[in-house]
Amino acid sequence: MNTTPSKTTDPDTTAAPEAVTNEAPAPAKDTLAKDTTGDTTGTPSEAAAADSAAAPDDLAEQTDEDGDGDEDLESDPFVAARHGVGAGAAAVVSAALGVVALTGAWTGRVAAERETLIGQIKTSGGGSPAQQISEIYGDAWHATALVNGVFAVLALLVGVFVLVRPAFGTPSEKPQPTWVRAVALAGVALGVLGVLISAGMYFDLFAALPSAGAPAAG
Repeated sequence: MNTTPSKTTDPDTTAAPEAVTNEAPAPAKDTLAKDTTGDTTGTPSEAAAADSAAAPDDLAEQTDEDGDGDEDLESDPFVAARHGVGAGAAAVVSAALGVVALTGAWTGRVAAERETLIGQIKTSGGGSPAQQISEIYGDAWHATALVNGVFAVLALLVGVFVLVRPAFGTPSEKPQPTWVRAVALAGVALGVLGVLISAGMYFDLFAALPSAGAPAAG
C-alpha cells in the first residue's frame, strides 16, 4: 500500500485567491472610469450652461441695439404727414386767387360802384356826354380791372414762391409732392393770364370807351 499521503487540492481554497486577485482591481478601474467620465463630461456641460446663460443676454442686447437703430431710421408718421402741408396750402391759395382774378370778386364790384357814385356826383352839376361816360362808367370799369389785376399778381407771386421754395432755406430730405407743383403751376398760369387781361381792360386795349355823338344842329 502507498502510505504517502496524497495531496488534494481544495477547489474552494485555490479559486478564492484567484477570484480575489481578479476582482480586487475592478473597483479601482470603475472608480477611475467614473471619475474620469465625470470630469470629462462635467466641464463641457458647465461651459454649455454658461454659454446658454450668456446667450439670452447677448441676444437681448443685440435686439435692443437693432431696435434702437430701427427707431432712429424710421420716420415719425406725424412728421411725414406734415411734410408738404404748407406748400400744398399755398399752392391751392395761388390757384384760388387766379380764379378770382379772372371771374371777379366782391371787392371789385364795391370799387366799381364807388367810382360810379363819385362820377354821378361830379357830373350832377352838368357835364358833357364824354365826361359823364368817363366819370360814371369808365372809372368804374378801370377800378374793377385794377382789383382783378391785384388778385392776379398775388396768385402769380404765391405760385412762384411755392415752386422756388425748395431751392432756398434748409434742404428737405423728401422732394416736393407732385400735386403741389401741379397746383402751383396752375396758379402761376392763371395769375399771368389774369394780369394780361386786367392790364388790357385797364388801359382800354381790348375795348375802348364809347364816345357820344355830336348833337344835331337845330
